[in-house]
Amino acid sequence: MGKIITGAIFRKMIISGANYLESNKEYVDSLNVFPVPDGDTGTNMSMTMRSAVKEINMITTNNLEDIADAVSKGALRGARGNSGVILSQILKGVSSVLVNEKEITTKIFAKALKEGAEVAYKAVMKPKEGTILTVIRVMSDEAVKCAKKTSDFEAFLKYTLEAGEEILKMTPEMLPVLKKAGVVDAGGRGLLIIITGMLKVISGEDSEINIDFNDTAISEENSNENAQVDYNDLANIEFAYCTEFFIININKKTTEADIDKLRETLSTLGDSVICIGDLNLIKVHVHTNEPGVVLSHALKLGEINNVKIENMLEQNRALKTQSEPEQLKPIGIVSVCAGSGLANLFKDLGVDYVIEGGQTMNPSAEDIAKAADSVLAETVFVLPNNKNIVLAAELANDLSRRNIVVIPTTSVPQGITAAINLDGEQSVEDNKNNMIAALGTVKSGSITYAVRSTSIDGFKLKEGDYIGIKDDHIIAKGTSVTDTALTTIGKMVKEDASTITLFAGSDVKEEDSEELVEKLSEKYPDLEISCHRGEQPLYYYLISIE
Repeated sequence: MGKIITGAIFRKMIISGANYLESNKEYVDSLNVFPVPDGDTGTNMSMTMRSAVKEINMITTNNLEDIADAVSKGALRGARGNSGVILSQILKGVSSVLVNEKEITTKIFAKALKEGAEVAYKAVMKPKEGTILTVIRVMSDEAVKCAKKTSDFEAFLKYTLEAGEEILKMTPEMLPVLKKAGVVDAGGRGLLIIITGMLKVISGEDSEINIDFNDTAISEENSNENAQVDYNDLANIEFAYCTEFFIININKKTTEADIDKLRETLSTLGDSVICIGDLNLIKVHVHTNEPGVVLSHALKLGEINNVKIENMLEQNRALKTQSEPEQLKPIGIVSVCAGSGLANLFKDLGVDYVIEGGQTMNPSAEDIAKAADSVLAETVFVLPNNKNIVLAAELANDLSRRNIVVIPTTSVPQGITAAINLDGEQSVEDNKNNMIAALGTVKSGSITYAVRSTSIDGFKLKEGDYIGIKDDHIIAKGTSVTDTALTTIGKMVKEDASTITLFAGSDVKEEDSEELVEKLSEKYPDLEISCHRGEQPLYYYLISIE
């Protein structure tokens, strides 16, 4: 490839890295230490990369500054889970160096990796060695050394990857939990897969890069999400017509170069240009004063479909006739959970907005920011209810119009306790202190099943075994859900306990939950015991003991 990376090549490197991770995300997911069905490191990292790709697809030039800035913003918006958040911070640090450059040498790229490592470490309150952080730190250190010896990018990246592989092999020695599970760090493996995808571009193995992610495939349902218009400033807009459509049944003679040419032509006819897709489907969005001319150029590539032309000046006039600006209450609250029963419970407790997510799908920083923005409150408390969502919730403050205060709830029972302790009459600071203090009064557990055979926390598990979890440790296993729940609760109940509350998942029958409550009542006659329909997936029961 040579000694220099241009903006166009860097764009391909990001897309190739994202594609390669997408095709290997299930493998990365399988490396999660806990053998539970919500191991999603690979999925979270892949979705974070997809968001970065989505952002750079909105850039119509190959200017390195613009592309690097888009990578940083896109990764931040799409950051999901701890692994995704850390990856977004690595990309933020890398991009902060590249935005100041016209082209990239090995020395510049090494400097960018070094900055990526430093930014990522700062983002984590208590960094752990033996994780993705260790991998990026060691890789960046070795990259700096290598860049002093060679300006050849292929040799440079291969050496950097070799250093990453070596340190990844050592992660089980740094984190005993990895060694017990017999796996390397999942986040570190995901990072190496991304860099490997980048190397494929440099080495020429991936000369034709195609976007093949399911959720970046263009559909009418999400066709508007890329076209963000500030309707408050339409009176001064230069181009009046927001024009959107698909190009389908692409002509056989059409090439990828023709799509690029169309994108360039659209840039001369208007602004806010989006022209993305492949030889199967193309999505076009442009603000223009000549929508007819835009359509005539598009017809050269294929048939046009789902045409939408909006007069933004008319929209502006309509906007000015609407009601007064929104009135904000002092405090609002957003909660994350999976399951209709849990969502209804949070709403009954006064939660303004419930984000569907949690064990099987971590919401991104942008998802959380949008939820907070929808709440008409000056300050919005966010209850992540999952340790893998806390970091993304903290990042959301940079994307939201509201003042977001994150209460670091790591389970649904903690979230319920926090919501109960919110007092609209008290100050933000007093509420924050009271809600955090209340988290210590509840013990959280859960019942699920092992998705693979392993040895962990003193248990030799087979795939399909029912397991009981407390504080990220497996404390029970069994051959039935009810027996496993009884054993788990037995290990959680202490003398000061007064209540046991269960939340039954979508796979639990009503008669089975009633049987469990009956057995618990016989075993703990002095405790108040109840069971609610949580309808959460994958977890048969969520357990709260106070």
